[in-house]
Amino acid sequence: MSIWKRLARILTSTLFGGLSYSIWLAVFLLSSPDGGLFEAILWLVAPIITAVGFALGIIVFDHFGRMVGTPFLKLLSWPLLGCIIGAAAVFWFGPMLIVFSMLALGTLSVVAREALSAR
Repeated sequence: MSIWKRLARILTSTLFGGLSYSIWLAVFLLSSPDGGLFEAILWLVAPIITAVGFALGIIVFDHFGRMVGTPFLKLLSWPLLGCIIGAAAVFWFGPMLIVFSMLALGTLSVVAREALSAR
């Protein structure tokens, strides 16, 4: 696969990761949690939902590019790790800042996966 296709795949993955985070944020804001268990659950699923978006971005790119797909769970493991680390690292400074670190580390995890699979 060419470097341009890999970059487009990473960009598509990042776009879907951002879109899935936006959907999570809309649900969070519209549900207007006032603390408690429900709010805690919503915060805990934010990295999972964002990572699912990253993985779906790769699947969509592969589908439209007519490329052989990788199983979803193998794709999910990379951005899930990046998003969890990103959220955990920044949550203590303010929970609404997790978007920046989750998208940055989620993208870096997809870049790392692409670099290792290019070998």
